[in-house]
Amino acid sequence: MRKYLLVVVVISIVVLLFYPWQAASAQTQQGIWQFQSVDTMKYSRDLARQELHNPDFDNVIDQQMQNIENTGATYVAIATPYDNEFLPILRRWVASARAHHLHVWFRGNFSGWEGWFGYAKITRAQHMKMTKAFILNNADLFQDGDIFTACPECENGGPGDPRQTGDISGFQTFLIQEYTITHTAFSEINKHVASNYDSMNGDVARVVMDKQTTEALGGIVTIDHYVKDSEQMVRDIKEIAANSGGKIVIGEFGAPIPNIQGSMTDTDQANWLGDILYKLAHTKEVIGVNYWTSVGGSTALWDANGQAKQAVNALTNAYSFHGVSGTVIDALHHPIKGVKVVVAGKTIVTDSAGHFLLPYLTSKQKVAISTPGYFTKAVVVTNDSKEQTITLEQKKENIFFMLERMLGL
Repeated sequence: MRKYLLVVVVISIVVLLFYPWQAASAQTQQGIWQFQSVDTMKYSRDLARQELHNPDFDNVIDQQMQNIENTGATYVAIATPYDNEFLPILRRWVASARAHHLHVWFRGNFSGWEGWFGYAKITRAQHMKMTKAFILNNADLFQDGDIFTACPECENGGPGDPRQTGDISGFQTFLIQEYTITHTAFSEINKHVASNYDSMNGDVARVVMDKQTTEALGGIVTIDHYVKDSEQMVRDIKEIAANSGGKIVIGEFGAPIPNIQGSMTDTDQANWLGDILYKLAHTKEVIGVNYWTSVGGSTALWDANGQAKQAVNALTNAYSFHGVSGTVIDALHHPIKGVKVVVAGKTIVTDSAGHFLLPYLTSKQKVAISTPGYFTKAVVVTNDSKEQTITLEQKKENIFFMLERMLGL
């Protein structure tokens, strides 16, 4: 009897030391993309001078920020010009964003680049000098995690579109120099602000964002891209990503643009947006999106009174999605690493703690869970499913497993 107990004790120690089980840990929830944003250009830029001295406009700003926050957006894009004239109203937009727990994607420019508000045109050299001064002189405007674009759709101003001027290398050099200047300036004020999201027309990106330029800009290509449907969007993204070697940020997208998507009802707009967000969620090259625009224009999500269109639900479903997560365990509650979790044609593999995070879904989906040595299991999930714990049954139990079950370890 003593001999038997000694053997059991030894085996138990071996099991505890060498059986590959790990304590489960809570999974960190995250959105689909590294950042998800809504643009305010039609109000934050176009009305900048008109509302510059109107304190009641703060109510309009706050309403937009509240609506954007409610979608699950993590950023708001603010397009107020960087000129000193507009600094007071830019600060009002930024203050409201902070109050509503939103990071800011600064997507303004100096008015002289495109000649906004009657400003005289400026050169590339002037633009770089002014940009550096703007950052250094307004350090309190920025917070860690913000994004700053010095020259959105730069092809629309300055010397002109490189597709027409032929000055492709000059355009590339300017983008790189601006990035160097802004990156250095943010380092000087000790702020961790990304400044390489240089948005441009998708066709411009095809011309200027070669692998060398993309690498110099930190591996990011930002396209303001309006397309007929999701299939075209995905094709274009994959083409630009392959040719540039970079990850893709959608700086602007939306519908309806009448001469692209035609006329749309509110239902049509919601269906279009839901479809394209689903496709973007399953396009690995995309790391961030910015819907254009919140209020104003044909693509608006809310009317001038703040009433939501149906498309807001489509955006919220995607932006508020934090993942359907779960843990795969065996009969003894040990997490199983390397299990294949297959849903909607996509395969996820569980990590060392047995965890998995499913992609954004648009309806109920059947999930197949399998790994060698265990019977395959199927479960049905939706985006609002709670944390899943799935137990797989071994096809054949080994000696260690049977001993552990017997001893209740």
